[in-house]
Amino acid sequence: MEERLQKLLSAAGVCSRRRAEEYLAAGRVTMNGIVAHLGDKADPARDRVEVDGVPLSAPAAHTYILLNKPRGYVTTLSDEKGRKTVADLLAGCPVRVWPVGRLDLDSEGLLLLTDDGELTNRLTHPSHEVEKEYLVWVRGEVPAGAEALRGMDSLEGEAIRRPAVRVIRSEEGGGLLSVVIHEGKNRQVRRMCAAVGLAVTRLKRVREGSLELGELRPGRWRRLTEAEVLALSL
Repeated sequence: MEERLQKLLSAAGVCSRRRAEEYLAAGRVTMNGIVAHLGDKADPARDRVEVDGVPLSAPAAHTYILLNKPRGYVTTLSDEKGRKTVADLLAGCPVRVWPVGRLDLDSEGLLLLTDDGELTNRLTHPSHEVEKEYLVWVRGEVPAGAEALRGMDSLEGEAIRRPAVRVIRSEEGGGLLSVVIHEGKNRQVRRMCAAVGLAVTRLKRVREGSLELGELRPGRWRRLTEAEVLALSL
């Protein structure tokens, strides 16, 4: 059965669909010895697809990793500035996995890594609006700021779904919020808080879709259970 090449590459665990499009644009993918292009389709049972000269083959089984990312690590597998990356925390993981979405350098908490391109696409594509819950420590007027956050339907001119905001603790000069968003734009929660006069001092992701961080210690990782993978795929 023919499929678009970017889908085949992601299903084989080579990279995400978005990165596969970059590979195709760069001429790194061939089909039956001819350089392939974006939009080309192939049948794995009939066509020979190669990436950088290496034949495409589907992994025996996908790998799904839940990491509690500490602050001070960048969400990438390598960094040209020499900073610590999440790959440094994956000692013992026998296969190449990539991060699903991002947490910025100063943020912490739940980070999913996998070699499953289809699941990556499902969790990161804006059309699926997967919920992401954060604990947010802030300085400022918490009750008023939380109310303003609940009413936000745009961020710097871009439409967003109104977040679910719960005040966990409010005290003089600051407090702790639970904020649930659906988009995952760059530094979105920090930018939202800044727009309503709240300064974020700590940000921790504790849930993505049905997957929860739980009691996993900072810097540690574990494999997802079959039930967790199934719930994310629904």
